[in-house]
This record gives sequence, structure tokens and C-alpha cells, in this order.
Amino acid sequence: MRTNNPMLKNDVFRKANAGGSVMTIGGTVGKTLIMLLLLLGTSVYSYMQVMQNKMNFGVAVGAVVVAFVFALITSFAPRAAFITAPVYAAVEGVFLGTVSGLYTQQFGNYVILQAVLLTISIMLAMLILYATRIIKATDTFRSVVMSATLGVFFMYLIVMILQLFHVPVPFLHDGGTIAIIVSAIVIVIAALNLVLDFHFIESSAQYGSPQYMEWYGAFALMATLVWLYLEILRLVSYFARND
Repeated sequence: MRTNNPMLKNDVFRKANAGGSVMTIGGTVGKTLIMLLLLLGTSVYSYMQVMQNKMNFGVAVGAVVVAFVFALITSFAPRAAFITAPVYAAVEGVFLGTVSGLYTQQFGNYVILQAVLLTISIMLAMLILYATRIIKATDTFRSVVMSATLGVFFMYLIVMILQLFHVPVPFLHDGGTIAIIVSAIVIVIAALNLVLDFHFIESSAQYGSPQYMEWYGAFALMATLVWLYLEILRLVSYFARND
């Protein structure tokens, strides 16, 4: 997830050819809505398939691999984002729907609703805090959030490697106090990444980046929202597990 968002680095926008139509905030919002609708559609379909026992976790694994490939393509070829970003949203929706269905089967019907509402609420709250400049994306702020995000990335990378060698890391996934605290911290970091996303999109629109960067900015914002939702879903499941 990024300058934190490697997809929203200043260099990407500055290297883009600004000839022709330019990027706007409104255009980026429109592209984001399109991606959200695609993600919602495939998520609902996948969720229903899981609830009817017609889809399993193997589908989620395949979907996340494909989504990762399209994320890399978009990151290195932003001009192709008008194709790769919608595909990413649709495939990511399959992953989220499958995972959400599995969580529902294990922890009950309300965990998904709570996770969705919390994700929307946090996004709106961060947007308001950024728009009113209560939170400003200063150089210090960006450095701190970038460092924290990098730390989260390495933490999950290490955990994944340990699991490959069958070394358990129970304190991160057992729903205990440490797991809840770690999950809450990661959610805060993901939420702060939204501020960076808003800042880079606004700055790029002011800079006059080319119009195709609207898809690129929408894609980066979507990546953060997906990350935020998954982390919130994990935290909500801990409380459901402990009830």
C-alpha cells in the first residue's frame, strides 16, 4: 500500500505527459465510483456463491493473485490503468466476497455489516479531516505514515515466511489482547494512508496531470480501502470470536 502508496508517488505524476485533457478531482471521484460498483457487484456474487457452498477459499487465493498482478501492471504502466484498474476492482471483489462469506459462516451475519459500515465511516471521517485541514499531509506526516506502513508490510512478510515453514505466530491471529492491539494500530495506519491518497490526488489535479491518471488515482485509493476493510474485518471477527 504505498508513498506510502507506491502507486501515488509524486514521480509518477510528474513523469506523465500532461498534454491534452487533464486530471480533475471530480473525474477521479467518478472513476472511483465505477470501480466501487464493479467491486460491489463481484463481491455480492462471490459472497452468495460461498453462502450456497458453491465457492471455496481456493477461489479467493486465485483472485488475490490475479489482483496483485494487475496492481503491479497498473503501478508500472499507469497509462493502462483505464483497463487494468477496472479489472483489478472486479477481481478484488471476487476475493473480498469470498473472504466475507467465509467470515460470515464462521462468525455470524453481522461481522460483514459492521466491517462495511466502519470502513465507510472511517473513509468519510478522514476525508472531512483532510478537507478541513485538521489533518495536513506535511512532510513529517508523510514520512511517519510511510515508515509505519513499511513496518506493517515487513511484519506481514515475516509472518508469511514463518507460516511457510510452519512456525506459528499465535499472538497475531488468536483474537487475544495483543492481536486486537496490533490490528487496531494497523487500521489507524491504513486510515492515515487515506489522507496521503487524498493529498496526492488533489496535488496531481492541481499540477495538471493527464486525464488517464484519474484511473490511476482511483485505483490507488481503492487499494487503500480494500486494505482498510480487510483489517477492520479481522478486528471485528476478534470481538465476535470472544463473545
